[in-house]
Amino acid sequence: MKYAIFGDIHGNIDALNTVMEDARENECEKFVCLGDIVGYNAAPGECLDLIRDLDCPVVRGNHDHYCSTDASLDDFHPLAAKVITWTREKLSEDQIQFLRDLKYSRTVGGFTIVHSTLDMPDKWGYVFEELEAETHFNYQTTAVCFHGHTHVPLFFEKSTGVRRDFYTTIKIGLGKKYFINIGSVGQPRDGDPRAAYVIYDTKKKEVELRRVEYDIAAAQQKIRDAGLPERLALRLEKGK
Repeated sequence: MKYAIFGDIHGNIDALNTVMEDARENECEKFVCLGDIVGYNAAPGECLDLIRDLDCPVVRGNHDHYCSTDASLDDFHPLAAKVITWTREKLSEDQIQFLRDLKYSRTVGGFTIVHSTLDMPDKWGYVFEELEAETHFNYQTTAVCFHGHTHVPLFFEKSTGVRRDFYTTIKIGLGKKYFINIGSVGQPRDGDPRAAYVIYDTKKKEVELRRVEYDIAAAQQKIRDAGLPERLALRLEKGK
């Protein structure tokens, strides 16, 4: 079985459409979304509708949470808070309810999905270092768990200890656990502006990081037409 696993779309319909096309060209049979469908970019409703049409497993991201509630944005960066406020006004009640109904984590096809971490999925912790991953692994019961949130594709492997590395492919080994960040579709932050997602081939026990070029200029123009901050448009071409 080939799974296309993606997340951190953040309202970027141009990137999402390109990822869907690439996944189908690579004969992916199932789709899985790790959350943050909305936020930062200018097409939150379109992205939500596309994901809902896929009828695929989805977990809740922090932007999904805050865009579908009236929770305080005091802890958010002002740039992110401004877009969340804008997004709240653009979503329909039906779309908002869809986001509210999302779970924080799920098990799919023998692996686990979460937006941030399994130890405190509703606190939206960032995992960049081995010690942070160690805490998460205490709660991971499957061999493989996929997550997003940081927008940086890297993985942690636990056997006798925990190691961290970047990757293009990962071969899943027996007796080990893997915590794999799948990067971001709509707003990469690792210096590579191409949209990122992974293909998990459960038969081959292999994870492949995919990077696909999309029409960044079109996504930037949508941001400008919506009157959103120019910085959001500029960061797309830098991948930061």
